[in-house]
Amino acid sequence: MQNTYNNPIVLERADPWVYKHQDGWYYFMGSVPGYQTLELRRAKSLNELGSAEAVTIWHAHETGNMSQLIWAPEIHYIQGKWYIYFAASDHSDIRDQHHHHRMFVIENEQANPFEGEWVEKGQIVTQFESFSLDATTFEHQGKLYYVWAQLDPRIPGNSNLYISEMANPWTLIGKQTLLTIPEYDWEKIGFWVNEGPAVIKRNGKIFITYSGSATDENYAMGLLWADDTSDLLDGFSWHKSQEPVFVSSEQNQQYGPGHNSFTRNEADTEDVLIFHARPEKNKAGDPLDNPNRHANAQVFSWDEKGFPQFGEPAPYKEKELVK
Repeated sequence: MQNTYNNPIVLERADPWVYKHQDGWYYFMGSVPGYQTLELRRAKSLNELGSAEAVTIWHAHETGNMSQLIWAPEIHYIQGKWYIYFAASDHSDIRDQHHHHRMFVIENEQANPFEGEWVEKGQIVTQFESFSLDATTFEHQGKLYYVWAQLDPRIPGNSNLYISEMANPWTLIGKQTLLTIPEYDWEKIGFWVNEGPAVIKRNGKIFITYSGSATDENYAMGLLWADDTSDLLDGFSWHKSQEPVFVSSEQNQQYGPGHNSFTRNEADTEDVLIFHARPEKNKAGDPLDNPNRHANAQVFSWDEKGFPQFGEPAPYKEKELVK
């Protein structure tokens, strides 16, 4: 297995999301520095995403709860329409401890998401009102599910992961199940965080990767899994790795790998991990103020038990790109 990608594939795009559509294009989104826009680009190969035209398809409101800190957008094609899930705030201070972020979704019914109108479908309302972000969706056995990170004031820490069924791509229905809280040491460095979930279905299981700890070099990926025949809204269906499954590589100068997504390679023969990482450790100040999280792509394998083996973050191939 060989990594054929010119990492970083896209510069200064944290929280990278890649969706390979049935039209053969890779659609890419990530958190844009300044955090005021939703930007979409596409290419026929992952290596071409960095040079692809980036189109701003939505801009933050001047005021209100969709006016600041536009984070972690994901584009999904659901039931014949395009949806983008993202988090937004009414407060511009990243360090504000009142946790203003909430989750939102916009919709486009055109076959080409660069055309037509993106319609705001509003906030995704969960069972309690608090800091929430990093939503993703997946379909399984005819049902649509939503997975996200949220603060529960009754639980110590910054965010936990939850799952819910959806009545439609903008409305949750039924119970909201707690999947995981930050409990192991590796999830609690700097901040107590479980966030950035991503779903992949393989080998009779539903896998959810997620990220933990502060967004500096301590950021790392964890793993949850459930049998694909189990009740996904039953917390006892889910299992959790005690150890992280993808961590910083001092040797390869890749720090804080995480907030990943999954796609397939160009030949549709291998699974590809998309993740952000920094080329150096955080030197001073809040790491969220440093835009040097770059998007990377890396082929990964599966072991004899059917579990993903992510290995070590591959080194940057084009170091001259990294400022």
